[in-house]
Amino acid sequence: RRAKAFGLSIHYHNRTPINPHIEEELGATYWDSLDQMLARVDIVSVNCPHTPATFHLLSRRRLELLQPQAYVVNISRGEIVDEDALASMIEEGRLAGAGLDVYERGAPSEKLLKAPNVVLLPHMASATVESRIEMGERMIINIKMFADGHKPPDRVILGLDDGRLPKAG
Repeated sequence: RRAKAFGLSIHYHNRTPINPHIEEELGATYWDSLDQMLARVDIVSVNCPHTPATFHLLSRRRLELLQPQAYVVNISRGEIVDEDALASMIEEGRLAGAGLDVYERGAPSEKLLKAPNVVLLPHMASATVESRIEMGERMIINIKMFADGHKPPDRVILGLDDGRLPKAG
């Protein structure tokens, strides 16, 4: 909806097409082939989870399908984009630029920091007053539940190989 508000035409690739009513409302075009879509768009917004299947989904080969005027925006997970290839292609003028708030190695690479036309931000999607208040309230609930001998609703169990903590199970 935001892209449409800016007058952009919307093209997308997904495992399955979205609801036809939403597709029609947005004037969105579904592509079965990610490769074919990449060759025809000017802005790629990466919005998928990191899984073994999405590691380097935007590999050097796929980035090379993009037009020189294209921008890559990654707000999902850093491992989805081959960061070294992206930085090289921007340096060489084979891509126009990028906007990233996630990084393949946790922080931007030196190569990416030096690349022109790149905007780098910390992954701060949750940095609103409302979400931080909610996070704090959930933490208090979890601590109170634990202190009262109950199972906290948002448990995280870390298991260490040296046996100091129990394994999750």
